Amino acid sequence: MSRILITGADGFLGRSLVAALAGSGECELLLAQDVREVPAERRLQGVVYERQDVRAADLVETLRRHRIDTVVHLASIVTPGRGSSREFEYSVDVLGTQNLLQACVATGVRHLLVSSSGAAYGYHADNPDWLVETDPLRGNEVFAYSHHKRLVEETLALYRQVQPQLKQTIFRIGTILGETVDNQITALFEKSKLIAIRGSDSPFVFVWDRDVTGAFLHALRSGPERGQGIFNLAGDGALTMDEIAALLGKRTTRFPAGLLTALLWLGSRLGISRYGPEQLDFLRYRPVLLNRRLKQELGYVPSKTSREALLAFIAARAAAGRPL
Repeated sequence: MSRILITGADGFLGRSLVAALAGSGECELLLAQDVREVPAERRLQGVVYERQDVRAADLVETLRRHRIDTVVHLASIVTPGRGSSREFEYSVDVLGTQNLLQACVATGVRHLLVSSSGAAYGYHADNPDWLVETDPLRGNEVFAYSHHKRLVEETLALYRQVQPQLKQTIFRIGTILGETVDNQITALFEKSKLIAIRGSDSPFVFVWDRDVTGAFLHALRSGPERGQGIFNLAGDGALTMDEIAALLGKRTTRFPAGLLTALLWLGSRLGISRYGPEQLDFLRYRPVLLNRRLKQELGYVPSKTSREALLAFIAARAAAGRPL
């Protein structure tokens, strides 16, 4: 590890990785870049902070000025705000990545690490029981995040062909759990009963947030040659909705797919739900990630299985006085 730029450095994953790298003392330079100004109370000693949009035309000058040789690309819109638009999300996720890739090539960056997602595989009825890295990417167009992750990976694949000197490490990350995680998935677990879809086990793979940070650190320490590749990043095993409910001490309520589709359609039409009928596939066709390549080829073994990650999340919520 030498001179590292992290995009999206003030996001959930970014803060964790910046803290880990700053604490390790292994970097000659650590540049934390984010579209937001990082408050003084969150700034760490030894880290250079810079406010800049990943879409900025002068991004190449930033990389050149700081002599960056390694880039960790975390900037992405995971949960859009209410005032967001598909056009804006595309500009950040896809066009921002293209801008960064051009800057990396122009300045001779040697190693690019990217946070992708299992969502890039898409939510499809004919997904295999366990997805591996050679399975096709079919991120659904109806889901902006899934579609954009697919488009980003298509661009990355092109660059591997035409710019092979830029080594890539791509992590397709499962559902992240951690002591302070709050997201669309954890919100489902807060309900008195978990919703399940009749005829679908809706399996989930989880990964502990510290294991995500650990995988990035491992790839950085391995270097651009040994650390390159595409890896599913998830804990061992998967949990069905019934198994999740049992660990939460709750029950599941199973609905016919047709009924949920109608309710979601009506709710979106009336403006009482931000989700439409397409959300059904998000729940019933979860991408289930096999992490064999992560362990055998990259040599990184997550500390927690999917089950252990969920149990640790439940325990952390209870300790914080927020039992599920």
